[in-house]
Amino acid sequence: MSACGLDFGTSNTTLGLFRGGRALLCALEGTHVTVPSAVFFGADGTYRIGRAAIDAYVEGVEGRLMRGLKSVLGSALIEEATRIGRERAPFRVVIARFLAEVKRRGEAVADRPLDAVVHGRPVHFVDGDPDADRKAEATLRTIAGEIGFREIVFQYEPIAAALDYEQQIDTEELALIADIGGGTSDFSIVRISPDRRARADRADDILANDGVHIGGTDFDRVLSLATLMPLLGYGSPMRTKAIDVPSGYFHDLASWHSINRVYEPKVAREIREVKRDAMEPERLERLEQVIEERRGHALAGAVEAAKIDLAAAPEAHIPLGWMAAGFKLGVSSQELKDTTADLAARIARRIEAVLKQAGVGPERIDALFLTGGSTRLAHVRAAITAALPAAKVVEGDTFGSVGIGLTVTAARHFGA
Repeated sequence: MSACGLDFGTSNTTLGLFRGGRALLCALEGTHVTVPSAVFFGADGTYRIGRAAIDAYVEGVEGRLMRGLKSVLGSALIEEATRIGRERAPFRVVIARFLAEVKRRGEAVADRPLDAVVHGRPVHFVDGDPDADRKAEATLRTIAGEIGFREIVFQYEPIAAALDYEQQIDTEELALIADIGGGTSDFSIVRISPDRRARADRADDILANDGVHIGGTDFDRVLSLATLMPLLGYGSPMRTKAIDVPSGYFHDLASWHSINRVYEPKVAREIREVKRDAMEPERLERLEQVIEERRGHALAGAVEAAKIDLAAAPEAHIPLGWMAAGFKLGVSSQELKDTTADLAARIARRIEAVLKQAGVGPERIDALFLTGGSTRLAHVRAAITAALPAAKVVEGDTFGSVGIGLTVTAARHFGA
C-alpha cells in the first residue's frame, strides 16, 4: 500500500511521502512544495491550479479564479452550485478536482499510485456546531474516496505539527502546538519525547485539542473592510434613508470564497439602483468598475500581500493605479494591529481553554511550537506568547510542519 500525508489548507496545500526513512514534501508546482489552494477555469475550457491559476487571472486570461475553498466545508455552500464556464457545479466538485490534481502530481513524484492517505483536519471546521463539523469531515472523506484513495485516516493538524517537532528533541517535553493557518487557529497540548515517538498509539500523550475558526483570511477580510472597501462605498450614507450603503457587496469582495458572488448579473443591477440614492455616488462607481473589470481577486490578493509585508515592515501599500495613475493606498502595521486586535485576542483565548481541558497551568508548558503563516504577524504572536511566558518558543516550518507530521502518521499507520 502506498500512503501519503495530505494537508489541504485554506491558503496552501502540501502532500508528503515517506522515503529513505524520512518524511518529505513533494514538489507540487515546479520546485515548490506548497501549491496555493486556488483553481482557475478558463473560458476556453482549460484548467489550472496553484500559482498558475493565480497568474492566469492576473494576466487577464478570460475565466474564473476561486480561492479559499476549504472555508466552505461544513457550510451549506458546499452543495451550492457555482458557475464554471458555461456550466454550474457544486463547490464539492471544485474541491474534488483540485485535490485530484494534487494527488496526480504526488503520484508523479512517487512514481506509483497512492491509495492511502492521512488527511489533515482542523480541530473544528465549524465553531460550536458538532453536526456541521462531522459533515465537513464526511465530505472530505467522500471526496478522498472519489479521487482514488482506498484507505483514509484523519489527523488533527496541530497533532501533526507536534509529530514534526518531536523529530527535533532529545528530552521529554510538554508542548503546546499553535497552528495559525489561513482558515483556522488550532491548539494541542502533547507529551513528546524521543522514546514516545516510536510508539504507534499516541492517544495517551494527547492531553487536549481546541481551536477556533479564525485564520489569515479573516485578517485579510477585516483589513480590507477597514482600509480599502470605504473607497468603494462601504460605510457611506444613503440620501433618502438614515442608513449606509448595503454592506453585503463589500463583505463578499473581502472574502476569498465569496468574491465570485458579486459577478452575478443581478448584483450590477442592484448597485446601479443603490448608486442613485447614495450620498457619494463616485465611490459606488469605483465598485461598479471593480465588478465590471472583475478585479475582486486582484484586490484581495493585494490586501493579503500588504498584510504579509506588514509582518516585517511598519508600512505597506495596496496598488490602486486603476483608480488614478500611480495611486497607492498606504496601510500601517498599527492599523493592522488596531483593526484585527479582536481576532488576535480571540485566538489567544483558546490557549486558556486548551490548558483548562488538559488540566495544566501555563507554567507546566515546556515549549510553544508555532506553525502556520499567521504566526508571523507580530500582534498575533505577542498575544499567544503572552499566555505562556515561561515556555520556550520554537519556530516550525511555517507551511510544511503539518504536512510533514501527517506523512509521519501515514508511515506509522500504514507502514513506511
